Amino acid sequence: MAGPKSSSKPSPASSETYVAVSTLWKSYLDQTPDRLKFIDAFLAFTVLSGVLQFVYCVLVTNFPFNAFLAGFASSVGQFVLTASLRAQVNSENRSEFKEVSPERAFADFALGSIVLHFFVFNFLG
Repeated sequence: MAGPKSSSKPSPASSETYVAVSTLWKSYLDQTPDRLKFIDAFLAFTVLSGVLQFVYCVLVTNFPFNAFLAGFASSVGQFVLTASLRAQVNSENRSEFKEVSPERAFADFALGSIVLHFFVFNFLG
């Protein structure tokens, strides 16, 4: 008795998913300002950095555990600060951040990053 034949055609659900993702990506590339794309790239780097630290801690060692905590907290904190910067700089959110100019948002981001990394550095011991 022969088993079911497999077709080489993709399923309708995966085809719809591909179309939706490609449409989303094209829209993102066409409509998102370069400033926000740069911030998004930094957000992706921060996530990748946190994931790599966590994987290293799980697979290799977590010997200086405070170093892992400091590095991981640095990644999470920097992600939060950068996401806040992205929300404040986005022109579509202008109605929610009326009193905050993009320069002020960046100054807040820079000061928050300095304070965050000061605490991270002190946590290392």
